[in-house]
Amino acid sequence: MAVTGLGVVAPIATDVDAFRRALRDGVSGAGLITAFDAGALPTRIAAEVKWRGPIARDRKVTFALEAARQALSISRPAGRGGLSLGIGLELFSLDDMAARRRPDFVPPSAKAERLLFLQTPSDLCAHLISHQQALETPPVTHVSACAAGADAIGHAFRLVASGRRDWMLAGGADSMINPLGVAGFCLLGATTTRNDEPARASRPFDRRRDGFLLGEGAAFVVLEPLEAARHRGAHVHAEIVGYGQSFDAHGISEPHPEGRGAGQAMKAALDEAGVGPDAIDAVNAHGTSTPKNDPVETLALKRLLGDRAREVPVYAVKSMLGHLISAAGAVEAVAAIVGMEDSFVPPTLNLDEPDPACDLDYVPHRARSHPQRYVLSNSFAFGGQNAALLFKGADA
Repeated sequence: MAVTGLGVVAPIATDVDAFRRALRDGVSGAGLITAFDAGALPTRIAAEVKWRGPIARDRKVTFALEAARQALSISRPAGRGGLSLGIGLELFSLDDMAARRRPDFVPPSAKAERLLFLQTPSDLCAHLISHQQALETPPVTHVSACAAGADAIGHAFRLVASGRRDWMLAGGADSMINPLGVAGFCLLGATTTRNDEPARASRPFDRRRDGFLLGEGAAFVVLEPLEAARHRGAHVHAEIVGYGQSFDAHGISEPHPEGRGAGQAMKAALDEAGVGPDAIDAVNAHGTSTPKNDPVETLALKRLLGDRAREVPVYAVKSMLGHLISAAGAVEAVAAIVGMEDSFVPPTLNLDEPDPACDLDYVPHRARSHPQRYVLSNSFAFGGQNAALLFKGADA
């Protein structure tokens, strides 16, 4: 399955070319939170998108519309296209709920206003992208938390492969950098409190990691059959050749201690592609920088890769981007693809002192030139929802 379009809005860049350069340069998107006053919270830092344009009602909606526009401006196949969207599951807009309590409240009357009032961002994203891009088939949404972006791409891959769609726009969007989002993760004890050193706060696989850095953004890819892409002369950035998912249901905010779900998802992706672990040239790790995730992902990779485990570069772009939650799998898929195209693996920043339980080659500090034929991209979510995507180089 060919990937012929890419679009991204991320804390380190808001277009694909700039994103590619920032990954290679090891740029951090971390800083003090500016979206609201976080002074009373244990975590006061995040990786915010440096957005200069207007915000269309909601940050994640704005980022989703832009990333979708970018992807389809590069590649728009003919035929029955559709949308597969990974996004957070949320309540109705709190601003709308508050408006209803005001004495002067007037219910929306115009059709456009009714479509927006009391809608969740997932409703808005799916509706607005489908409308703006004239997508006529029913959209599909995925709310599998940190695996949602990867699940959206994987599901789109299956829809096109089965012939139910001629092509798909697939990806994810999220922004939880708001009082409820940050405070909620603080209550879980999931986020870093290294407030005095934002750029050094996200440190996957490092002994001194203390939680993830929250990020925001969006990314989309355009998928179509390889032969159709070649026939119309489209540029093929990469192929997606396998998708695996699992559900270990071990805990809300921690993975199975033996990495069972992670291992099942990775193996399923390889099995669908018909390749063995010896084919993997690099791994785009979930790499959250949390005390429990990093050793478990390391263990699962050791079991998958066997004797080659220490020979395969494993990189964690969350060290630069932070954790984009429902957008993470999609943005990191784009990171994996541009790295394959340019034969480099991005660095894992801030890996100064590796945890003894994390003893693989994590590409510390600086990007590395490294040709790649197959790259595995992992997304392991809250509640034990796991997804893995296997990409193949376009010329492989």
